[in-house]
Amino acid sequence: MAVIDAHIHLSTISSFASTAKQHSLVDYTYQGLIREMDQNDIDLAVGMGVREFEGGEGFPDSSPNTPMGLDLIPAKEKGRRTAECVGINPYRVGRRNMPALEAALLEPYTVGIKIYLGYYPFYAFDDVYAPVYDLAASFDLPVVFHTGDTFSTRGLLKYAHPLTIDEVAVKHPRNRFVMAHLGDPWMLDAAEVLYKNPNVFADLSGLMVGDTQELKRIRSTPHFFDHFKHALAFCDRPDKLMFGTDWPLTPIAPYMDFIDHHVPAGSRNDIFGDTALHVFSKLKCLIRK
Repeated sequence: MAVIDAHIHLSTISSFASTAKQHSLVDYTYQGLIREMDQNDIDLAVGMGVREFEGGEGFPDSSPNTPMGLDLIPAKEKGRRTAECVGINPYRVGRRNMPALEAALLEPYTVGIKIYLGYYPFYAFDDVYAPVYDLAASFDLPVVFHTGDTFSTRGLLKYAHPLTIDEVAVKHPRNRFVMAHLGDPWMLDAAEVLYKNPNVFADLSGLMVGDTQELKRIRSTPHFFDHFKHALAFCDRPDKLMFGTDWPLTPIAPYMDFIDHHVPAGSRNDIFGDTALHVFSKLKCLIRK
């Protein structure tokens, strides 16, 4: 079975770098990522493209052009151990940006599109994203949404609530959609959206942030994961869930152990690889390579 981390970051975002250095204590470089993947027998990682300009607003930044990529991965290494979901800046979506986005989607290592709900003040059903959904459908690529809590205090939570994905899923039945972070902390709502809509999936990344000791502390906190357990039981569709870490916000090893501990018995193959291979259909070619 191929093991896939369906949600990592590797871009020059200052808040990611500072968290990696001060809190999660990971080596936030391409080499550091590959080292952790090798240590944990992870075959491939899917990175979420995003950018911020030096001296600009900070993350989220309204200035970068669409598409946003993974600028810490050497060009010659793209597609070897990492795949990419190119990021969308809704302030930079229009006729002038569509050719660049289409060109990015043609790259063999581009396996999806990432939309940062909550970071940018647009709902998933906003018309600004309509051409992005059309393009994703024509390329048979999934659209990944940030859902739930935002890493930035400048985010607006109402735009990232998982219930907003229901309307998009109904309006765009040809698309596959992924709710990153299972809508945490609104996991029960996210579970209902998964249960109802055949074209919606979720990753389990980013449910904890910090180094190994911090993750141990959080795991031992009473009732902290009651909503997670409730959502897993309510949805009862492990074949629609994917393992992801949100690296570098947490080391891979303890997070992998955490997910393995909580997922239903007999669902490990689905969650740690098979669902990602179904949702991100281009991954199969990269795995074969």
